Amino acid sequence: MAGIRTENKIYEVGIYCRLSKDDGTDNESASIATQKSILTDYVKRQGWHLAKTYVDDGYSGTNFQRPSFQNMIKDIENGLINCVITKDLSRLGGRNYLDCGLYLEVFFPEHNVRYIAVNDGVDTLNKSAMDITPFRNILNEMYSADVSVKIKSAYRARFQQGGKFMGTTAPLWLCQRPCRPQPSADR
Repeated sequence: MAGIRTENKIYEVGIYCRLSKDDGTDNESASIATQKSILTDYVKRQGWHLAKTYVDDGYSGTNFQRPSFQNMIKDIENGLINCVITKDLSRLGGRNYLDCGLYLEVFFPEHNVRYIAVNDGVDTLNKSAMDITPFRNILNEMYSADVSVKIKSAYRARFQQGGKFMGTTAPLWLCQRPCRPQPSADR
């Protein structure tokens, strides 16, 4: 779980949830709902106040130009929240280790904001746990780059096989009729 609780301060918490790809529904994805549940329960167990929930469903962690993330930054600057909690470090945006490090080591401390990544044991109040955090950010970025290369390779292989469908779901017409005309019975 998160770092050692060293004080009895009641925090105004902003929980931040992010998922890179939409799960194909009009409603929020199951992963976002799970993240919300984990984080809300964590805040309740600590006895803190959940000020706001920020959700970027379908946004990449490779940059920080995400609508809810930017709203959270504005709320921090306006003093509305003083603690940010995510499920893990990669949800914050750990796929860009330099920018993530700037938020963790410069922006949050300058604004007196505590940051916690529940599943990674990251807590800015626990300095020894923070020593490994830059390495976690680098590994998150490397993982993202590796997955991207593998996906592109798989698409390239399917394209070279000719005629293999490249989309996420088959077009409706493929499901309703055969691709080749069937010989008629009157020929």
